[in-house]
Amino acid sequence: MEPINEYTGIVYPLEKVNVDTDQIIPKQFLKRIERQGFGQFLFYNWRFDDDGVARSDFSLNEEQYRSSSILVAGKNFGCGSSREHAPWALLDYGFRVIIAPSFADIFYNNCVKNGILPIALPQETISELFSKAFDGYSLTVHLEDQQIKDHEGLHVSFDIDPYWKEMLLNGWDEVSRTLSLEEKIQHYENLHSGV
Repeated sequence: MEPINEYTGIVYPLEKVNVDTDQIIPKQFLKRIERQGFGQFLFYNWRFDDDGVARSDFSLNEEQYRSSSILVAGKNFGCGSSREHAPWALLDYGFRVIIAPSFADIFYNNCVKNGILPIALPQETISELFSKAFDGYSLTVHLEDQQIKDHEGLHVSFDIDPYWKEMLLNGWDEVSRTLSLEEKIQHYENLHSGV
């Protein structure tokens, strides 16, 4: 995975609550096990009509949001089934950071395990971000310092579990995290194998 520490991106505001994983990536697109190629199906039923034509009434299709890489959403983002394809689709589309008042637990964990930084902020802050998110509005996220800033004076702190923070800062998944301890594992095995 690609490490993430200081990240700046254009904000896309998705002012919806209880966005479930079937809305993020509909079930008909879950026929592959590769992690790539799912971005084209992100929010498919909202982005496209029955003929596959982009809807003019869904804001992600607007030019100002096409290069967005920070998603700001309503509470309980990623609820529903625990499909890992949801963060795969978000990442493949280009989102590296998701900010919401709350997340479904399994979705949150799946995001971190796939290199997306999920950040929970108070509803008042989310509402402020929604009000600013147009015409190329961007945020800078500093994971090491656990800070979010914009060019208009916003300065917000966020919490993250130290384990997940280390994983994201180093670009580790759980396998690479284990391999980072290879020397200690080898030492333990040598002690207990009589070598």
